[in-house]
Amino acid sequence: MNDQHTPIQVAIVPEEQRLALPARLFGGHFLTIETTVYAFADRLSPDYHGGYWDFYTLSNGGFYMAPSGTDTYHLNCDNYFEGDLVANSFGITCCFYTYSNLSFSEDEALSELCTRHYHWLREAILDHPDGGLILAAAD
Repeated sequence: MNDQHTPIQVAIVPEEQRLALPARLFGGHFLTIETTVYAFADRLSPDYHGGYWDFYTLSNGGFYMAPSGTDTYHLNCDNYFEGDLVANSFGITCCFYTYSNLSFSEDEALSELCTRHYHWLREAILDHPDGGLILAAAD
């Protein structure tokens, strides 16, 4: 039995791959996923006012997106979590909420897709420096 944990590697998606990668990973479901991420960003933080988002791939097959830059976002979650997250951690949180929410979709393909991405992102969250805060915000 191998007790070695291999940390999940994160890579930013180059500009020239921004259109092709989401289409390859999510097909026609990306529009639903993307708009749901933005809706959760609006809902979770009064500090969010739109903007450009970077795309990231995970070495385990996962994907997330996060606002570009170094802004900090104050979160007020329905589970009574309140705290501040940097842009990258805020984006991960919004994607985690999105994947969880859409995993219950009546669209079976979307549900299965989001379930897989939820688990891949959760695995990466466990390695993330803000992982405890992200999980607390999503609990």
